[in-house]
Amino acid sequence: MRHRLAGRRLSRTSQHRLAMRRNLVAHLFQHETISTTIEKAKEVKAFAEKLITLAKKGTLSARRSAIALLGDRDIMDYEDGKAVRKGTIIGKLFSEIGPRYLDRPGGYTRIIRLSLRRLGDNGQIVLLQLVGPEESSKKESKAAARKRSRRRAKKTIEVEETAEAQETTEGDEAAEAEETAESNSRKDEPNQQ
Repeated sequence: MRHRLAGRRLSRTSQHRLAMRRNLVAHLFQHETISTTIEKAKEVKAFAEKLITLAKKGTLSARRSAIALLGDRDIMDYEDGKAVRKGTIIGKLFSEIGPRYLDRPGGYTRIIRLSLRRLGDNGQIVLLQLVGPEESSKKESKAAARKRSRRRAKKTIEVEETAEAQETTEGDEAAEAEETAESNSRKDEPNQQ
C-alpha cells in the first residue's frame, strides 16, 4: 500500500528526480514552454508554481529560498558561434516572470496534450507552458463583459421604468387635458343655449 506517499518515483532515485525536476523547471523558465511526458509535466508543474509564488513576493528571503530550491544557473545564448551569458534563471524569474503574475492568484502553468507519442516507449508527449498575459486579459475581458452586460441590463430596466413613468405621466396629462377640454366645452354649451 502507498498510504500518504506523495509524488511519483518515475523510475529514478531521489537525487536523480531532484536533478531532473530542477533541470525541467530551469528550462521552463528560460524558454517558457517545454515538451516532456505527461507524468514528468505533472510532477514539475507544482514545483514551478511554488517558485513563481516565491518570485511574486520578490523579497530577499524569497530569492534565497528560490536559489536553494532551484539553483542559480546562467542563461547562455550562442551568437556568432560564441556562448554569451544573457542572465540567470533566478534573475529572469524574479524580474520578468514573477511581476507578470502579480494579479493572478495561481495557475501559472498549463499542460497541453499532444497527439504525439515518443518512439522508444510510446510515452504521451505534452507541452508544459507558462500561461501568457493574453489568458489573463481574456478572463478579465470576459469578466468585464459580464459586468457590462449587468450594467446594460440595469440600464435597460431603468430606461423601461422611466419610459413607463413618462407614459403614465403623459397619459395623466393627456387625461387631464381631455377633462379640461370637456369641462370647457360643457361650460360653453350652456352659454350657447
